[in-house]
Order: sequence, then C-alpha cells, then structure tokens
Amino acid sequence: AKTPSFSFPEATEKQDSQLKKAKITANGWSVETTDQILIPYGGKALKPYSTYTVTVEAEDNHGDVATAEMQFETGKMDTPWQAKWISDPTYKFTEKGVSPKPMTFRKKFEVKKELTRAVIYSTALGMYEITLNGEKAGTDYFAPGFTSYKTNLQYQIYDVTESVKANNEIIVDVAGGWAVGAFVFTRKNRHVADRQALLLEIRLEYADGSVETIGTDESWDVTEEGRYRVADLYDGETYDATVDLGKIAWNKAAVEALRINPAITATYGSLTQAHEVFKPISVKKLGDELIYDFGQNFAGVISLKINGKKGQVITVKHSEILNNDGTLCTAILRSAKATATYTCVDGAQEYSPKLTYMGFRYASVAGIDEKDVEVSAIALYSDVEENGSFECSNAMINRLQANIEWSSKSNFVDIPTDCPQRDERMGWTGDIAVFANTACYNFNMSRVLEKWLLDMKNEQLKTGGIPNTIPNHLYGFPATMPKMAQAFWGDACILVPWAEYLARGDKEILVKMYPTMKKYVKACKFWASFGFGKNRYIWHTPALFNFGDWVAPDEPTMAGWQKRSKWTATASIVNTSAHLSKIAEILGEKEDAKYYAELSATVADAYVSVFTDGNGKLKQEFQTAYVLPLQFKMFSDEIMPKALKNLADLVKRNDYCIGTGFPGTPYILFALADNGDKETAFKMLTNTKCPSWLYEVKAGATTIWERWDALKEDGTNNFGGEDGTGGMVSFNHYAFGAVGDFLYRRVAGVEPIEAGYKRFRVKPMLGGEITYTNASVNTPYGKIASDWKIENGVFNMKVTVPASTECEVTLPNGQTKCVGSGEYEFACQL
Repeated sequence: AKTPSFSFPEATEKQDSQLKKAKITANGWSVETTDQILIPYGGKALKPYSTYTVTVEAEDNHGDVATAEMQFETGKMDTPWQAKWISDPTYKFTEKGVSPKPMTFRKKFEVKKELTRAVIYSTALGMYEITLNGEKAGTDYFAPGFTSYKTNLQYQIYDVTESVKANNEIIVDVAGGWAVGAFVFTRKNRHVADRQALLLEIRLEYADGSVETIGTDESWDVTEEGRYRVADLYDGETYDATVDLGKIAWNKAAVEALRINPAITATYGSLTQAHEVFKPISVKKLGDELIYDFGQNFAGVISLKINGKKGQVITVKHSEILNNDGTLCTAILRSAKATATYTCVDGAQEYSPKLTYMGFRYASVAGIDEKDVEVSAIALYSDVEENGSFECSNAMINRLQANIEWSSKSNFVDIPTDCPQRDERMGWTGDIAVFANTACYNFNMSRVLEKWLLDMKNEQLKTGGIPNTIPNHLYGFPATMPKMAQAFWGDACILVPWAEYLARGDKEILVKMYPTMKKYVKACKFWASFGFGKNRYIWHTPALFNFGDWVAPDEPTMAGWQKRSKWTATASIVNTSAHLSKIAEILGEKEDAKYYAELSATVADAYVSVFTDGNGKLKQEFQTAYVLPLQFKMFSDEIMPKALKNLADLVKRNDYCIGTGFPGTPYILFALADNGDKETAFKMLTNTKCPSWLYEVKAGATTIWERWDALKEDGTNNFGGEDGTGGMVSFNHYAFGAVGDFLYRRVAGVEPIEAGYKRFRVKPMLGGEITYTNASVNTPYGKIASDWKIENGVFNMKVTVPASTECEVTLPNGQTKCVGSGEYEFACQL
C-alpha cells in the first residue's frame, strides 16, 4: 500500500491495563493516538526502493512505558518497469488439455564495481522459479501466485546480494501454472496467455551511489529443452538432472505482447512456503515399488536424498489412501496423474518438485533401492500464522481439531481451495463461506482473504452474481445460467469479510466489499421475486442451477441435494440481508440498514409461512431445513421451542448422526445448543457412528473429508460413483470442519462482542462429558486464554484478558462479571 497502517499489541502483567497514549514515528512523521489497530500513516509520500524505520512508544494507565521498533521496505511503487515482457517466439503452444512445456530463461552479467545491494523484482504469466549462480532466490513456491490475472498480477522482491559474484548467471524456469497451464478438470489451458512470459529486473546498487538495472529484453536466452520437462498442477513434474544447460540449444527471447493489461503490484497476498517436514512412519516393498506412509494427509511435495547413477529414472506417485492390496488408490484423483519423475546424475543428489504440488499421505517410489534413497515430505501452504489453539479432555475431539487445522493448511495454497489432490484445487466460494469463522480462529487469514476478496470484487458479474470459483476459470458447474447468483456460494462475499472483520477489527474490508455485497443481495432478491403472495420471496430457480444442501448424507443423490435449494437459498437471503443490515449500520448507512433488516424479516416470514405448518413443523423435513431458520432466528419466540423439538427428534431418530450438507453443518450445533437443547448438540458432537465428525476420527482420518461416509463402516470406499457426481470424493476438504467454530465459541466460550476483540466474552458451555479445555486466540490486542476444568463437582476457570480490552465472563451457574486486562481465576459449584 502507498499509505501503510500500523497496529501493535501491548503486553502487561497488570490488571485493568489500558493504553493511555502511543506515539508512532516514521519518515519524519509522528502521531499521538489512543488506538492500537490500523493507524494510517499520514506523513510525506514514501519513495520506492527505500527502507523506513517505525518506532512506537506506548504508555498505559499505570504509567508504564514501552518502546518497539520495526522496519519496512517499499518496492517499485509507481516506478515504470525498465524490463520488457519476454517469451520464446518459436514456441507455438496449441495443444488442448495439457500444460505447456516449461520455459527456461537465461542471462549472464558482470559486476565490476563494489556492490552494496542486489534485488530482483520479478513476475510472470505462468509459475516461476529463479536461481542465481545456482542458489534459489527467496523461499516462495508458485510465484507470482494465483490471481484474477486480467486485473491483478503480483510481483515479488528477492534480495540476492549474497549470491552475486563478479560473473553471474541467472536462470528462470517458467511453467504454465494457473495462467497458461491446464486447470479445472475440464483441463482448459491458455486462460490469459498463449504461452508463458517473464518480466524481471535486477537492481544493482553500488558503493559509489550509482544504480544499474538489468531487465528482461531481447538479450536474454530461452529454451524449452531445460531440466524441467513437464510441470503441471495436476499431473506433476518431470525433471532431468542430466541436462547440461551449457550444451543445449537456446533461442533469443523476444518481446511478448500480452492479451491482458493487469495492475502489477508487489505481493499483497501470502505466497506458498515450505513448512513441516514429515519423515515416513513406515515403508513397505510391494512389487517394484516402495510404499511410504507419512502418517498425515497434507498438501506438499516429496523430498529425496539419492545415491544414483546417471540416467537412472525414479518415479514417485501420490495418494491419500491405499487400496485393500496396499497399493496407492489413485482412482479418486480422477484425471490428475500426481507424479514426480526424476532422472539422476551420478552420485549423491537431492530432488524435490518446485513447480507443482500434490495432496497425499502415501507415496510410492520406483526405480531405486531403499538403501539408496532417503525419503521425506514437505508440507506446502501459504505463510499463515497460527492464531488459535483448542484442546479438551476428549482425545478424539483433539484429533478432530488437528484434522481441521491440517485440512486448512492443505487448502490455503495461495487461495482458499476445496481440495489439494484431484484435478480441481479451485477457489470454491461455498467452502470458505461456511468455514471462514473457523479459519479466522485458527489462523491469521488477513492476507489470504483480502487478496482473494479483491479478485471476487473484480469478477462479480454485472448482474450481481458471484462466480462459483474465485479466481474464475470460466467453470460452469452446476448448470448455471451465465448471470445467475448462487446462494450460500455467493454468500462468501458477505460472510468472509464479516468473519475477517470480527477477527481483526479492520472496518476497511467492509468498506471495500460493501458495493459487492449490495449488488449480490440485489441479485439474490431478483431470483426470489417470482410467484404471488409470500411465494414472491421464495427462491424459485430450477434445482439444477443450485447446489442446495450439498453433500448432505441423509440424501443419496446430487439431484436430491440440489432439490433442497428452495429452502437453503431462501434462508440464505435472510442471513445475508441480516448481515448486510449490520454492516450498513457500522458504515453509517442508516437507510440501507433499515432496508436490509426489513428484507431479512420479510423473507424469514415467507420461509416459515410457505415451508411450515405455522406451528414449527416443516412440511418436508430434513435437518438443514430446521437448522437454518433456528440459527437465523426466523421462528417467533412462541414457535421456536416446537421447531427445536422437531429438529432434535429428527437428530435422535437418526441416532444423533449428522444429516446436513454445506449450508447446515456450520450451524447445527449452535441451532440446538443456543436454543435450549445443548444435550442433543453434544451427543451429536461426540457421536462416533457414521456419519459424524468423530466417526472420521475413529476411522483414522487425519484431515476432514468431503463426504461424511467416504470410508463406510464396513470398510469399503464411497467414491460417489452412483450419486451423479462422477466419482467425487476427497479426504482433505475443510468445509465440514466448520464445527471448529462451535469448539471455540461454545466449548471454550471465547467470542467477540466487538470486532477485533476490543470487547469479548468467555462463556463456556458444558456438555459431552468434557471435563477441561485449554484454548487461546491471538487478537490484535494480544492473546486471550480460556482454561477451565471440572473437579469434584467444582468448575474452575482461568481467563487471560489482553491489555486495552474488556471481557464479559459468564460461569455455568449464570454468574457474570466484567473484567479488564490481566489474569483471573473463577470458580463455582456445579
């Protein structure tokens, strides 16, 4: 940003500590403030290629003073690129359904003066990897990241001072990636470019004060005969280490005329990085293959330390589960090959893919003896900070929490995706719409979500609808009309920024998305404007144009899920309108606030009038159809207990098993517990029968599944072969992990009252024979902790309240107390 903002937490051990004042200084500018979140810089214009120091001096109401210092660096800002877009003019990529051959670019240059700093500024249409004198530049994977390339393209900044010598060679490998490569299971390629293109500058700063810029132009070399032979997001990577770059044929690069004209901005998202390293927990020889089990399903790549011979070919395949015979189950990958192939040179060497990734727990390695290879695996995901923790006395719920976290990591690969393994990995709006609250408890999602929402804003249809996947690759499932809104999926334009606002307190995200929200709700209202009387507020588009109660386990077919869209989509309007009314109020849009509140109430009344008997009973009963009106307060106070009992009876008749799809799952435990039936809610939470959250844990899951019964209780697989989905199953899908919201808000009891947790409550809900929880949430003001336990009929709780915040503590006996910052202990008899 040209005008950065500054935030700071304040740590103290004293109770009732409040920020009295703070002074922030940067670039000759200073401001005194009593705020701690997102104080905007107000000094003179920042210069490009510059480093600035920021100091904060804070004083609290006790007279204690603390200081802190940090630095930030500016990029190119508005400085015009001296480099040119280049590509290989001889490469004509016309084949459908595949990714292009990786391009390798080369430039040699000399440094003849004393160098003080060397920085690379780079981007590509495609996915690139830079090495300078054999050393990787930076730590990013899959740069420049996945954006709506027609409007937004990120560039990266890499300090390579330590790698520069007198004589230098820079090598840049560029794969098709999301911009040019085959993507979505229709394998559409060349989305925004006919072939890869590179834009790069090396800025050399010398001791004498001079600056030299070496940019991509016609003097660069390019080839498709480099070491990367294949690079595809779904199929994997083929790398030939025997290729001698000094002996292959090179062409001269040429200036490339782009089809698009995006704004090129320094990285504002969270690029993918290497994180946890897994060692195998077992290895078995099966035929010609070694089968490695890493004990955890995740998104990432294999890493090999090899003692090999020149020309020896090693092939690695990946899968989430095994077949009954112990081989990899690759059928659920659909068309994705998920294979890494490496051709060795002589001696000791290492290999790990750089231009692809896979979702897997198991890997098969062929072409080498076990004694000659050391195998590990690297988890790859965006550089999101862990924000919360949850632990309780139920070990299976703790595993569920870990599964939620790992499905999150696996699907935060530059954008919020649906799954990391098959031929999909797309930015499905419906998944993050239902999961956003849980995501923001577990991780600081600001950079990932703000980047993704910018693309959503740019890709909103003129009629107000939101594409089902963002960035949009013209994917058309279900059979959508080109200008139609999709309930619950499009709701992400409201629910995601709202979750981020509650977690971080940044009102600007609401300001930016407000026009998008209004256009979307207007589109939804249009699709509910057909019919007469109260039917004018019921969503009436044909079922095949909606997702409905997606993947609901009490309905066996996709067509059945979609037919429930009248209920789910109508309830969606109630929810989005109510949220939009609150947002309008926050933004000072009083007339809008009144309008959307009235719209929400009108549609709620229509839902109850059309779909129920007027006495709390649905004419067509299923769990989600009760959950949504209960959660969204659509029943009157008189009718609500009757509707609650009907839902509870449905759940009990279903043996406390889950029956909800995407729309109902985030809310079902809240709908029960908050309306007076926490016993049924906790029985559902702790149920281990199929389908349930803990059934997956009992079955050995290490992530959240797309289908509740992906592995059936009889041990057979359910790949959806007969339900109309064409074999849709993933063992790493975070959507149903939305139950994590209940773990934090109700079991631990931590919930914001005011955005950013300036005011919050700790109000644990007891049940399910849980005898203790230890939970924490990092907020803009500092860490909240809620630790409680039950011993000998006594409830004891410790609460940590950050400085400058206020906490409303409610004990199980109903006693409530408001406290300021500090650490407190509470107790009551049960």
